[in-house]
Amino acid sequence: MKRFVLPVLAVFFFFVPAVIESAPVAAVGDSGRYVLTLDDAVHLGLSRSRSLEIARLDREMAGQKIRETWADVLPQISTSFTYTRSLKPTVLFFPNVFSGGDPTQFTPLEISADNSASVTLDLRQKIFDGAAIAGIRAASVVRKISSEAYRNTESAVVAGIKQAYFDALISRDRLKLIRQSIERWELAQKDTRAMFRQGVAADIDTLQAFLSVENLRPDLIQAENMVGISMTKLKNAMGVAAESDVTLSGRLEVSPASYPADIASAYREALESRPDLRQLELQVEAEDEKVFSARSERFPVLSAFGQLETQTAFSDDVSLADSNWPVSSSVGLQVSMPIFTGFRISARVEQARIARLQVIARYADLKANIRTEVEVSLSAFREAQKRIEVQSKTISVAERSYRISQLRFREGIGSRLELSDAELQLNKAKTNYLQSVYDYMMASVQLDRTLGRSGVMVPVKG
Repeated sequence: MKRFVLPVLAVFFFFVPAVIESAPVAAVGDSGRYVLTLDDAVHLGLSRSRSLEIARLDREMAGQKIRETWADVLPQISTSFTYTRSLKPTVLFFPNVFSGGDPTQFTPLEISADNSASVTLDLRQKIFDGAAIAGIRAASVVRKISSEAYRNTESAVVAGIKQAYFDALISRDRLKLIRQSIERWELAQKDTRAMFRQGVAADIDTLQAFLSVENLRPDLIQAENMVGISMTKLKNAMGVAAESDVTLSGRLEVSPASYPADIASAYREALESRPDLRQLELQVEAEDEKVFSARSERFPVLSAFGQLETQTAFSDDVSLADSNWPVSSSVGLQVSMPIFTGFRISARVEQARIARLQVIARYADLKANIRTEVEVSLSAFREAQKRIEVQSKTISVAERSYRISQLRFREGIGSRLELSDAELQLNKAKTNYLQSVYDYMMASVQLDRTLGRSGVMVPVKG
């Protein structure tokens, strides 16, 4: 017994930690509470995206379309059963010449039975149909187009979630900066009142310190509202209920990212990876098949057919089981080809050819737009990088300047105007740096999408 239990326990303790570690940390319980990193938000959004679900259904529909087009070249088998009840008998008229009478006179003859029935089994198989063959090839291309459309939708969903996540982060950090500014001014207000009681500061200084705090209150209210709005948009982007409790564990931080060094390299990558461009490439192939399909209507269609039939006829005084069911069968070939269709086929060929030219024009236009998008996105990314380098140095200088001005003000050798200017510069430096990091992250998202990197995650440390 021990030899059985010990291996089981060993397996249990080996796998349980792995299961715990692989368990998702995005959701806490089933009460609608989430603690999300950027990756968690993206994975959660991909699993709940309504747009992605629609694209997935389109892809499945394209698969069924292939099955439908294959049906045109597969055997078609059908059966039918017919029963007829004669209310009045069928009458044929025979000339009296057969009975030696007047040949201009006719004798009526009833020939129908009271009941008749027939069972037929039909088989038809197309041997050659150019339009059907082109339809199969076109349907296969449409399936590939739907797969690229799914990938394009997935890329858009990922980009939308990332942008909403970064919007929520910068809204939260802007609120934090305003609160820090209010705290600094409240501390300055406290120092000013103390200096006023000591006769070092004037009454106007206390009033100005009070106004500096109160003037920030509207900004605080607006920032708090923006946090709520950005979180609502993020929840909608992820497909999470608006009443869910969502906490973001990520931060706006600069993380290294690998991108092409020049526009030409970035453009080549975009041409190779963009799903929307690949869609149009496949659409050109589909239009080629449509042109061939339209031209194929001029070609003959060769089909084979066969029929197996049994029938009977009996009067009311004969039972169905006693009636005779003779069987007949036939096979054959059928060739059909249009000779004149009122120029309908020519018009269809021209329509298909024009549609193909339209897709080619859209393809060329998209390539030109991608070239512009690559240059703009890469330029925006590099600009954000340079701004971060400059602003990161400015913050430390602004913080040091504020500490010196604060100390000078407390000692009575510095003016309140000097302190106000130092606080303004510090707040501006932090705000500019935050905006630079935000622009960097947003530019990364846009550049990923421009290059067709739908699966590349922008790193955000928790």
